[in-house]
Amino acid sequence: MDLSGKTVLVTGAGKGIGRAIAKAAAARGASVVAVTRTAGDLESLEAEIGCRSIVVDLSDAAATRKAARDALPVDYLVNNAGTTALDAFVDVTEETFDFLYAVNVRAPMVLAQEYARERIARGLPGAIVNVSSVASFIGFADHAAYCASKGALDAMTRVMANELGRQGIRVNAVNPTVTLTPMAVKAWSDPAKSAGMLSRIPLGHFAAPEEIADVVLYLLSDGASMVNGVAMPVDGGFMTD
Repeated sequence: MDLSGKTVLVTGAGKGIGRAIAKAAAARGASVVAVTRTAGDLESLEAEIGCRSIVVDLSDAAATRKAARDALPVDYLVNNAGTTALDAFVDVTEETFDFLYAVNVRAPMVLAQEYARERIARGLPGAIVNVSSVASFIGFADHAAYCASKGALDAMTRVMANELGRQGIRVNAVNPTVTLTPMAVKAWSDPAKSAGMLSRIPLGHFAAPEEIADVVLYLLSDGASMVNGVAMPVDGGFMTD
């Protein structure tokens, strides 16, 4: 997975999985364009890997489109940024639903549109990875808006793969289980809470951000040249239970 001479745009690059993807891409020789909403996170990432940074609120469609255009040209796109909210189904508000769709579905669409238009105009192939979740397959309680948004992202990925694949641009999704970002470590530190989830993972542990990053970079690479339109669980076998 040598990415020397390539440029990778990673959204949500300031923390967690996105930061792991950015660092792993840089370690493999890529130049990274890091996009997130928190300037401080990007400053520390710049100090680590020398990336180019763009601060943007991805819930703002116009600002997202401008950021995408400012980032180009890049060779690969990773739509990693996402957000969630915990509400019982009967309590989900229109505002929460719309916000999750804006960040988790609309922003990846806008970024991918700008990326694909630029690649097609130049007659160049490419690859996009959308970071989804096993929540697109499972109806987790209190995650109605989140599960719906990730299901929509997977569906959009298939359409993108169908249309953009004909232009030489592969599009795939990765669907992680619980991934031990700093936030998740706190959320799942109680054994009483984590035991039930862990018992459904045959490998017996949650994912590390680096384990997700490695799969993302594989899907970007020429080693995955015939992989297009998949939603790939990275879940230790969770989906087999």
